[in-house]
Amino acid sequence: MTTPLFAEIRDEIVETGPIGIARYMALCLGHPVHGYYRSRDPLGARGDFVTAPEISQMFGELIGIWIALTWAAMGGPSHLVLAELGPGRGTLMADALRALNRAAPDWKPAIHLVETSPVLRAAQASRLAVVSPKWHNSIETLPDGPMIVIANEFFDALPVHQFLRTQRGWCERLVGLSPDGGRLAFGLAAEPDREIAVQAPVGALMTVPGPALDIVRSLSRRIVTQGGALLAIDYGHVRSGFGDTLQAVSAHRFTDPLLAPGEADLTTHVDFAALGRAAIGEGARVDGPLDQRGFLLNLGLRERADRLKGVASQAQAEAVDAAFRRLTASQKRGMGSLFQAIGIADPRLAALSGFASA
Repeated sequence: MTTPLFAEIRDEIVETGPIGIARYMALCLGHPVHGYYRSRDPLGARGDFVTAPEISQMFGELIGIWIALTWAAMGGPSHLVLAELGPGRGTLMADALRALNRAAPDWKPAIHLVETSPVLRAAQASRLAVVSPKWHNSIETLPDGPMIVIANEFFDALPVHQFLRTQRGWCERLVGLSPDGGRLAFGLAAEPDREIAVQAPVGALMTVPGPALDIVRSLSRRIVTQGGALLAIDYGHVRSGFGDTLQAVSAHRFTDPLLAPGEADLTTHVDFAALGRAAIGEGARVDGPLDQRGFLLNLGLRERADRLKGVASQAQAEAVDAAFRRLTASQKRGMGSLFQAIGIADPRLAALSGFASA
């Protein structure tokens, strides 16, 4: 499928040669004109996918409780950076603040949002107008001080490098052109990367989430020196391994990642073990990972659902039950076991809420 971005990628390949997966993802998702996240609201039934905050208010409310408990464990600092990475439409933060206002009514945190999409920034501005959030293009401009950071379905969309183990060694996976030049195709670098010493059989595919690791390291250093915690929830695996998890989603269906650049969401499964190692390497403590079902149940999801149903109509109660199942189920359409939660904390803090059974 020819798209405006395909033409630009084709021209770049013709001029300089095949590009890495990281470059391809960065262009598809963040190109200033044709990037997927720059030009649309991808969420909801009319979009391409649905996130947990859009499924039920209960998700964001429990995150608000988690924020309140973490803030209290930090000693209740009056000046604290409350940041969300990739905040979507602002739904999670709006629901979290509603619960936070009940749990800690005297605390009015300054809200900071790391978001590059003009479309989503507009949605966030509308939904969170009462708290006047501050926006950032990257974590580098977040203000100093103790911080609590929320990242729900953020790390999965960051660019990655991929390498295939060949007889010659680890060769980077590239995106080039088909013989007729009319479509994109996967290929390999001619020479292996001599710096990779990982042992694996020929045919193994390794994903290296460089930008995600850089962000975790940077935030971990801040958390260790200035105090605070990071909560990340995403779909992925708890042990590092091999395999191709690069995927594209359009209109709630999987599609070919190379078919329509700029028109589909591109993601990879998050390597939670690698994120944890990166955080520990900077001196932070890691809690989890724990699957989303266990994390939400530990925070009181079942009790919250029961309270909502107690004042609901039959139709509303059925909707609450459906949302509960979607957030916790392990079946194909459920998020309970596919999604994982990880906490990265100042080692002086006690274990973060939600990561140990109540």
